[in-house]
Amino acid sequence: MSKRQTYSKQFKLDVIQQSYQRDNIRELADELGIDPGLIYTWRSKYKKEPQQAFPGKGIPSQTPEEKELAELKKELADVRMERDILKKAMGIFTKKNG
Repeated sequence: MSKRQTYSKQFKLDVIQQSYQRDNIRELADELGIDPGLIYTWRSKYKKEPQQAFPGKGIPSQTPEEKELAELKKELADVRMERDILKKAMGIFTKKNG
């Protein structure tokens, strides 16, 4: 089983810059030992969101607002679960005492 190759953000940015300066991306990919499709993927990601492209380690890039929203959704789910547990407990105790 082969290990998945990882590339640094700087390497990807350098490859993107070189790809715009070259006529043949396949030749560039062969020189660097990477798949040409990878270069096109990197270019499209960088073109879409240059500031948030290539966050590293497969971690999706999030704005501070998106991070806060994700935390609030998680907290809401926890609170709802606690509420449901308490409702069930109240139902059990009222049946025993009533």
